[in-house]
Amino acid sequence: MVSQGLVVGCTLGLMTALVDPSATIPPLVVTRDPVLVAELHRLAAAGGADLFVVGEAADARSAWSLAPVVLVGADALAALAATAPGRRDRVHVVAQGALQDGLFRAALAVGAESVVELPAAETWLVETLTDTTDGAAGRANVVGVVGGCGGAGATTFACALAAAAAEDAGSLVRPVTLVDADPLGPGAEQVAGLDDAEGARWGQLLESAGRLGSRSLLAALPRREGMAVLGWGAGARVGLDPQVVREVVSAAQRGSSLVVVDLPRHSDPVTDEVLRRCDHLVVVTALTLTAVASAAQLVARVLPVVPRGYLVARGPASALDPDEVAEALGVPLAAVMSDQRRLAEAVELGLGPLRSPRGPLARAARATLHHIGASSGLGAFA
Repeated sequence: MVSQGLVVGCTLGLMTALVDPSATIPPLVVTRDPVLVAELHRLAAAGGADLFVVGEAADARSAWSLAPVVLVGADALAALAATAPGRRDRVHVVAQGALQDGLFRAALAVGAESVVELPAAETWLVETLTDTTDGAAGRANVVGVVGGCGGAGATTFACALAAAAAEDAGSLVRPVTLVDADPLGPGAEQVAGLDDAEGARWGQLLESAGRLGSRSLLAALPRREGMAVLGWGAGARVGLDPQVVREVVSAAQRGSSLVVVDLPRHSDPVTDEVLRRCDHLVVVTALTLTAVASAAQLVARVLPVVPRGYLVARGPASALDPDEVAEALGVPLAAVMSDQRRLAEAVELGLGPLRSPRGPLARAARATLHHIGASSGLGAFA
């Protein structure tokens, strides 16, 4: 049975939501089956969620339209259908053991999207309940940053892009998340000035399994001025698992205002997994013949995978014309930047890449954010 303290806590949450529509309440469970209630509480705990449980169908009315998801026990389905509840999405019928005849017909009467069976649907239920703890703020855009040639400074630009977006976000609750997915790069933590900060790295996340909640992920990462960073930490860098990377990026999207991923130039299952999740790709290249030739090979490989691509050209005014390079590569030119004085010194001192807010790197980062926001129709950044 549900403890009195939990019922009081969930009821208070419901009362708050009735007064303040922006407040959230737990998922609604309609059932009188104590065994099912215990099972759902166990699965909710795995997803970091609470539940609001009612035993009578009539008691579900107050939370029916407010709950992020509704789980209806097979035992309560007929009684709930008799109350003719209003149509809403994310209603699921949960049964234990074999599904009985007529269950699907009754499920249609309450507008259920699915009928699931325990224990077979345990993983799906944990994922569904985990998503409710992340709120309904939406899915952040993912911006991949990759060097079109070796030594282009893609990691530094990825850090600058994330830092500039975090500054522009101001007082937004959701941070910008920077993910370092390049095992051979210099390390986003070092460039961002967070190498000594406490927090989770890839090694710890690879040891965990299953669904990741965005709140728990972002709370565990090192953070600086509105930017959370997932890096490698000290020592040897371990190989990444595509499934773990998928969960990390998905959780970051649910809890961030923007996700920036520092990508390697080589192709492997992890890189391909991230590319499929990118909404934008920024290619950073030097303005030399050899660099552009290398960038052309990379663009031809990755551009068909990502909806939108941009070029950030780096080089002196005497180099190749950046507009002609962008035209040759088939991607719009987002920014041109010259080398920035004392950038290496600022990074070595742990000050981050935007030590100079009006320097070439900061201007190029903000110009790129403008292009990303304009193409997405979402303002300064997505």
